[in-house]
Amino acid sequence: MRVKYAIAMIVWLCVVTSVEAQKRNITEKDIFNFTWIGDTQLSPDGSRAVYVQTTVNAKRDGYDTALYLLDTTQPMISARRLTNGPHDAQPRWSPDGTQIAFTRALEKDGKSQPAQLYLISLTGGEPMQISAIEKGVGSPQWAPNGSAIAVVSETAIVPEPKSDKKDEKKTEEHKSDVRIITKAVYRNNGSGYLDTKDASQLYLFYTEKFGSKPATPRQVTAGRFSVGEFAWSPMSASIYYTSEHTDEPYYDLPHNEIYAVDAPETAPVDEKDPPPMSRLVAKLPFGASGISISPDGRKMAFHGDDQPLAKPRSHQQPDLFVMDLDPIGSPRNLTANYDYEMGSGVGGDNTAPRGGGRGGMVWAPDGKSILDVVGKRGSVLLVSVDTSSGAVKELTADKQAVVGFAATRDTTKLVALVSTPVVIGDLYSVAMDGSKQQTKLTDVNKMLFSQLNLTMPEDMQVVPTANPKDIPGSTIESFVQLPPDFDKSKKYPLILNIHGGPHSAYGWVFDHEMQWMAAKGYVVVYPNPRGSTTYGQQFANVIQHNYPGDDYHDLMDCVDAVVKLGYVDQARMGVTGGSGGGLLTDWTVTQTTRFKAAVAQRDITDWSNWWYTADFTLFQPTWFEGAPFEKVEEFKKYSPITYVTKIQTPMMFILGEADYRTPPTGGGEDFFRALKYRHIDTVMVRFPGESHELSRSGQPWHRVERLENIVNWFDKYLMGMRQPQYDIVPSGATPASVKAN
Repeated sequence: MRVKYAIAMIVWLCVVTSVEAQKRNITEKDIFNFTWIGDTQLSPDGSRAVYVQTTVNAKRDGYDTALYLLDTTQPMISARRLTNGPHDAQPRWSPDGTQIAFTRALEKDGKSQPAQLYLISLTGGEPMQISAIEKGVGSPQWAPNGSAIAVVSETAIVPEPKSDKKDEKKTEEHKSDVRIITKAVYRNNGSGYLDTKDASQLYLFYTEKFGSKPATPRQVTAGRFSVGEFAWSPMSASIYYTSEHTDEPYYDLPHNEIYAVDAPETAPVDEKDPPPMSRLVAKLPFGASGISISPDGRKMAFHGDDQPLAKPRSHQQPDLFVMDLDPIGSPRNLTANYDYEMGSGVGGDNTAPRGGGRGGMVWAPDGKSILDVVGKRGSVLLVSVDTSSGAVKELTADKQAVVGFAATRDTTKLVALVSTPVVIGDLYSVAMDGSKQQTKLTDVNKMLFSQLNLTMPEDMQVVPTANPKDIPGSTIESFVQLPPDFDKSKKYPLILNIHGGPHSAYGWVFDHEMQWMAAKGYVVVYPNPRGSTTYGQQFANVIQHNYPGDDYHDLMDCVDAVVKLGYVDQARMGVTGGSGGGLLTDWTVTQTTRFKAAVAQRDITDWSNWWYTADFTLFQPTWFEGAPFEKVEEFKKYSPITYVTKIQTPMMFILGEADYRTPPTGGGEDFFRALKYRHIDTVMVRFPGESHELSRSGQPWHRVERLENIVNWFDKYLMGMRQPQYDIVPSGATPASVKAN
């Protein structure tokens, strides 16, 4: 028996070893085969879930989305494709669980059209088109009694007059494309120039009118101010929504109001019937988001960031508030004594690039608790918050990120979308008893990821050397991604990768960029220095009016801590980062020459230039205490361009040509020209049509080329590899012929 057992063990070990040997390192082009789970919704009885599944399209220049149906009672059983796509999103179950409403954007002449509302029956058949509104619809929500579906749609503030029949044949000789700008915020990163002639308004589609043709909706809000988020009352009698009734809100700290509007029970007899009048419920001194109504309709929960008016903070941590609706009361901060980010998360480059959605807070049926997510020390947890005491009970484990969740109305069944550094994101059922037990329901990347040699990052706590008294807990958390075949006896090149924000955080979530760099033979260090979120209010705000500052020293301390371990070659270290991380990359090379190459992505080199050109204003004294012309020395002091003469490091700049958040003119373009003047090796890599979201939701090919260029630059200067594409003179060029006198 012992001989047979030994033989069996040897065979098993050989099989396991063979499987491991077949695994390969991840590549930049594996992104073409990634599958993402986005917006997920549970059926009323919790037996099924519908979710958006996102994949790279055939041309690899965009993304396809379709709806999938999952049996939650049968873990790891493949989901059934429910719709054909290619641009289906925002699925919402009917209250009786027999139908799913969703949005679909059709394509015409190769361009995506405005999304319309569709309905599909779970008994079979093709989806039915419900809406045909010129500018499309979004954010569908069923009335709890199933009588109607509410949506938002962009609506002209001043309706265009209809032309008389006798004028219909007349054509306008010239349609002006000139933009007249009257507001300081006139464009938005990702969506481009804003149409200030439109505002988002609420519309109702009544189910009794659904048929073979699109239905006529009833407009229920109007005016020049947009509807933000909205939620039905439990009895379907009214809709609560947020709105900011200020024409130029950037002159004040962020704030909004909560309104309510009666929901007419029937469709309009006449399309010209005016919308019902909304009523003000609460005027808040801060911004409310994620509104959710209690089952009895007497309370509302929302996230809020209650800034101190006397001295606004650079980062105001979101808290969970509850407010009485019957009778109207004042907002009560449930988590005022809980020093973590309610409703927040951590940064990663692979949440669903299209069709995402994390869901909102969910009340327990007795109103005694609320389900929510919280960003805590690099993890994102699902929690239950007591509505009386504010006590927070964690329902999921740390060292992972809950990207989104959905629960039944009775909260007996709960599904969470979970990501880790080695899993893009899968659905899990979560126990409600506090045991933190999770049961995996999907494995959408199983085929691909079974071939990849992925490793978890190391978790390192670093003691800061600069002003440690300012840091609660007195440590800086840093993640270290080692090469898959790491050997501590060898010396490796290092890449310091700095997150943006600055008020955001790296965490226990899948980052293709870190895995790819490590797979190319680099030790990747990615810290959460002062200014990062998920470590408490004080930690995030230490850098206020001092950015960049101590955060730079924290980054250097984290690099030093890894160097001391003995496996890093200090002569081969590089630095990169995007957005706020791009700014800190620029800052770093003006403060030290220890890095032999740098890649600054969507960066800021000149705070003054950025102040004038960004897609949002800095009119409040949160980062600077005034405007550039009022605080000239402060803007110069913290601008990397001020110290450009100190740079000796070869630099690459990754720039999106449609980036309005950090426009290239206030970032990489400045440094590129300055470094050229100083004969420092430099190159710009510009991405047509790409916004500030290049690394997260840019065109798939562009995302691949971004990764390739970053690592190519480091390969050139840290690995000694030839990269002729960056040569000033093309490879193979012949010398000019010169005639001798």
